[in-house]
Amino acid sequence: MGDRMSVRTTGPALIEQGHWLTVRDCKRVLVVAHTVTFAQRLREVFELMEADRRVQLVFTVAPHAFGGGAEQYLQGLGITTVPWDEALRGEFDLALAASFRGVHQLRTPVVRVSHGAGHIKPLTDATLLAPGEVRVPGMLSRQHLLHEGRLFPAAVGYAHERDVAELARTCPEALEVAHVVGDPCVDRIVAGKPRREHYRRALGIGSGERLVVVTSTWGPASTFERLDSLLPQLLSQLPGDRYRIAMLVHPNVFAGHGTWQVRGWLADCRAGGVAVVPPEADWQAVLIAADWIIGDHGSLTVYGTLTGATLLLTAAPRREVSASSPAALLAAVAPVVAPGYPLAEQLEYAVRSRRPGQYDEVTASLSSVPGEFHRRVRSVVYRLLGLGEPARPPFVAPPPSPPPLSWWEASADRGAVG
Repeated sequence: MGDRMSVRTTGPALIEQGHWLTVRDCKRVLVVAHTVTFAQRLREVFELMEADRRVQLVFTVAPHAFGGGAEQYLQGLGITTVPWDEALRGEFDLALAASFRGVHQLRTPVVRVSHGAGHIKPLTDATLLAPGEVRVPGMLSRQHLLHEGRLFPAAVGYAHERDVAELARTCPEALEVAHVVGDPCVDRIVAGKPRREHYRRALGIGSGERLVVVTSTWGPASTFERLDSLLPQLLSQLPGDRYRIAMLVHPNVFAGHGTWQVRGWLADCRAGGVAVVPPEADWQAVLIAADWIIGDHGSLTVYGTLTGATLLLTAAPRREVSASSPAALLAAVAPVVAPGYPLAEQLEYAVRSRRPGQYDEVTASLSSVPGEFHRRVRSVVYRLLGLGEPARPPFVAPPPSPPPLSWWEASADRGAVG
């Protein structure tokens, strides 16, 4: 391994691995980050290996329609990437990806992990389906698991036993590489819940203030698309001396329209005191700190069921939500924002009408092995690498402390912190 040629990683010293590197004879793992969202999920996996001197991590950004910002996100972690075309020519022992797009071209086994709260959105391109074939989410579809009729991932990580049961119906050929590993966001949020008051102090939430977090996925049915009707209610009906407001917008919105444009569209939010959290920032602490979460059918709204916050939904399109997903379960039990009715009264009504265990079925659907993601996915990766695992359990840290909301209210253009 140590004598073969390497693609460029952190500089000229890695061009000829056998002659120039200080740490030699490493297993080489390629991390394929298509988008900011995928890179954030893959971080839960590649950081399990960062201290292992038997492993050299190499990073690349693969082509994707929403790839804007992915390379900058990795650079913010101190990571230098190699061009995708060089990665395709390179030799690796394993690749990690959170998307199937283009990874069948790699000359190495691929481990694929999920990137959201269950499998919410069915395939959008119906032209890929055979006559009579039902639309299913990508990680359960033959179109994303097979290439030219052949199974190409070496392992696929699913959050729940239910996913594997569904896979037996939609693509039974993939059962041999399917592993139930859980969900890292579930584990991080649960680990962070005892620090809720710490996060609120870090955000600058006063003792008499309540935090409303607005979440938005991407696409025409998202909360972002409805801001013209929701924003006036947020700014005019929630008194600034009692409510603080933060907005979590899916990175694909920024990548699809451009950061400058999205910040322009949200200028009225920021001017009104709404904290717009940058796409590269850690969102979990903000979610944990919330008193209310107003959101759509996206993953962040669903993860909100783990936090103790009271949820209100914006109307979701049923055709764009898989009927068996956690988002569909949430839509059946959470109250929906009523247009034209005072928003502050709706928030209080949602608190009063909330039932004990109202979201239990939703939270149970997110992971069938809570607390196990990092241990299970590490076992899969090290087995495929042919290496023994480190003789210590993986450490699941709670989300890091966020900066004050005032940073994102008044200074969104300075970038993310945390």
